[in-house]
Amino acid sequence: MEPMEISTPGHAGFATQADALLRKSFTYQKRNKSQNCCLLITPLVIIGFFAFVEHYLKQMSAQRGGAVVEIKKPAPWPPALNIPSNTTRAVSSKYMPFPDLPSPSCRVSGNCPATFLLTGTNQSFVMTIAEKMFPPVSTEDPSDMDRLVLATSVPLFQPNYLVDAAFEPDSPSPLYYLQSKCKANASIPYPTRKAFDFQNTNKANFNVTLWNEPSTDADILGSSTFTRLPRLVNLASNAYLQVLQGSDTQLLFEFIKEVPTIFSINASVSKTVDFFLRIASFGLLLFPVTVLLSSIVYEKEKKLRIMMKMHGLRDTAYWAITYIYCLMVSLLFVQFFLIAGKLSGLYFFTKNGYTLQSMFYFLHVNWQISFAFLISTLVSTVKTAQVVGSTFMMLICIFSFFIASRVIESTAFSGSFVVLVEMFPGFALYRGVYEFQKYATFAKNGAGVGMQWQNLNDPGNGIKKAMVIMITEWKIMLSLAYYLDQVLSSGSGRRRSPLFFLHCLRRKPSSQEQYLQRNSSQLFPSNDHSDVAQERQKVEQLMQEGSTSYTAICDNIKKIYPGRDGNPAKAAVRGLSLALGRSECFGMLGPNGAGKTSFISMMIGLTEPTSGTAYVEGLDITTCMNNVYTCMGVCPQFDLLWETLTGREHLYFYGRLKNLRGPVLKRAVEEALKDVNLFHGGVADKHAGKYSGGMKRRLSVAISLIGNPKIVYLDEPSTGLDPASRNSLWNVVKRAKKNRAILLTTHSMEEAEALCDRLGVFVDGALCCIGNPKELKARYGGYFLFTMTTTQSNDTEVENMVLSLCNNAQKTYHLGGTQKFELPKHEVRLADIFQLVEDAKSKFPVQAWALADTTLEDVFIKVTRQAQATSSDE
Repeated sequence: MEPMEISTPGHAGFATQADALLRKSFTYQKRNKSQNCCLLITPLVIIGFFAFVEHYLKQMSAQRGGAVVEIKKPAPWPPALNIPSNTTRAVSSKYMPFPDLPSPSCRVSGNCPATFLLTGTNQSFVMTIAEKMFPPVSTEDPSDMDRLVLATSVPLFQPNYLVDAAFEPDSPSPLYYLQSKCKANASIPYPTRKAFDFQNTNKANFNVTLWNEPSTDADILGSSTFTRLPRLVNLASNAYLQVLQGSDTQLLFEFIKEVPTIFSINASVSKTVDFFLRIASFGLLLFPVTVLLSSIVYEKEKKLRIMMKMHGLRDTAYWAITYIYCLMVSLLFVQFFLIAGKLSGLYFFTKNGYTLQSMFYFLHVNWQISFAFLISTLVSTVKTAQVVGSTFMMLICIFSFFIASRVIESTAFSGSFVVLVEMFPGFALYRGVYEFQKYATFAKNGAGVGMQWQNLNDPGNGIKKAMVIMITEWKIMLSLAYYLDQVLSSGSGRRRSPLFFLHCLRRKPSSQEQYLQRNSSQLFPSNDHSDVAQERQKVEQLMQEGSTSYTAICDNIKKIYPGRDGNPAKAAVRGLSLALGRSECFGMLGPNGAGKTSFISMMIGLTEPTSGTAYVEGLDITTCMNNVYTCMGVCPQFDLLWETLTGREHLYFYGRLKNLRGPVLKRAVEEALKDVNLFHGGVADKHAGKYSGGMKRRLSVAISLIGNPKIVYLDEPSTGLDPASRNSLWNVVKRAKKNRAILLTTHSMEEAEALCDRLGVFVDGALCCIGNPKELKARYGGYFLFTMTTTQSNDTEVENMVLSLCNNAQKTYHLGGTQKFELPKHEVRLADIFQLVEDAKSKFPVQAWALADTTLEDVFIKVTRQAQATSSDE
């Protein structure tokens, strides 16, 4: 025999709710095959595409003799410096007020000289050195060739490219040699690229600082920077020696030479591929935002979240478990992203440290979830969520390319400004991807081994600051998301005060203070009917006694909606007092717009009373609604179900929320399925989306009853059911009345009479009468309904015959030849009515006639008409 696990229906702890919600979420996600395929296939396709492109370019470069092939023995080349273009060379201006600079007009004529900036404490000695740096050289004398100071403007990675391109006949940037006061022509947009600060240099001391502006983004840490620096050192040191020892003394700089290289792609093509890989990786990492946002908003749009809350799920448990669920899905996506990258062989993934990437993306995933939570509080439909998520991803990619890239790469912006830009949502992630791609590119070109943990302290490495920004924004957005969820009431029930977090500082009033406050605020309507007044007196007595013998007590509860756009305020519920006993089914009847929905909404926690309150099992719905949720069940007017979960899975989920476990849960689920006729024929294991309307309705009723709640709210439970299913459902409700209160709303008089122990007719926000069906029919229906149909010419004669039988007869209907009359029972006998019919038949043709006792529908119509007439007179 299987051991029975102890399970007590009622409030479930955090662990039990977490188990229920995680099971439901993963089952739902497992059935969402299209979304799963999209999450897993998208990174595989995009990363695979870039791997294919890089492999294809390698093959094409090898077959066509690409610009960069394997070089086992690199050739020596003369060193070359970079000089700015003619249109950007230094000229005299208010920003550069040096007297020896040319006027801006030289840029038009193309004769602006390239300028080198030289500074030092001993300016005259520095000028002497400067004259030796660019000596005049005769290109006709081969012995002077080794004294040339070469320059070029080709902004490529390696010196070999510079010289190769400079020697090409059609190159727009040929190789130059530099001399003092000489014109030049180059294409690098920097006014002054090289600077020498000789500081305190004199004949006894040589102290110089070199300043070199890189020609390309890759030069910032690329190997080309270091191969050009020796030439600058040589210029300064050679000129210093010549000042001291004479012009014949020189340190020759014969050539520069690269280390041997392996085969690689052409640099410009490689840079383009790397750029698009960076953007694609950035977009991929933002892709789950839309998926997570849609998943969260789906439950809000379909009102599934408030349905879970009404069955005991607390907000803290919901957000915590939803966060864990989103974290698991996102981490799975990130790991698949990294594994796919590793298998592809792309340098972006293989050269950077795996643990460093994992940590950075872990922080991003948490930032991403908090961002999705925040946006979910501001949108209410899945379509809106998808549009917002997709638009955000697209705009961030575009802005990152046009703004973030330029801010990061430019030296014109301060570090503080760069950090400020990275605080914009998504830019911190872009900074991290940018750094990973930059270090991977350096490693691919032989400079370093990629980004490792020790590289976080490198000058200019911004990934550490990006991680700090993500952690900060993660915490801020998560806190803001919870706050907005509570105050906006966008799917989680009542709105809370914008200052709800300060309520804990208030002193809670004592029970005596609450009682005095309640008594002082009691205002009873003076026009209550006797039965309604008796109910109010009973409620007042129960409140004074503090009795808990009734499941629910409504104490003068009101709901007034404020006026808008010049319209007056609307009183939806006008001071309702009602006591619901255990094992009682109370039915609420009323026309549309009477206030039934407003009353139910207050009782189930969707809206807050304007004044008054209600108590469920002694718990005040205005202050203890979270505890009230644990002892109530709700069958809403419209079925709130997950389309891809089965009926059995729905009941298991809500059963766990009611703290049912083990064999107790299994038995409760099977009994509930049998009660609503969903157990046999495999119906219980079909997806709810494939159920008919009647089957969904029965499942909703079963959900409301599972876990033995103390009070159940059934809003038109038999809507859409066939007669057989309806009768079966009625039997379930009758059995469920034991030890619990049921509040039922319906438009079916037959259902109300079959199920309800007491009825209340609700008109214009107030109860007009209360009693059991027989009492109401006796009170408002002490008459026979007599109907006769003749030709129209005999209408007057029929009316006269009825009045002759009973002077107090009331005609309630007249159309064509058909008339209806109410005949007081105490004034007529059945034999007299039959005799009247026989007399009529002898005088004129009688097409049809009928005699009926008063029905509940007749009572309902009469009461509502009287109430509406009274209301219009007032």
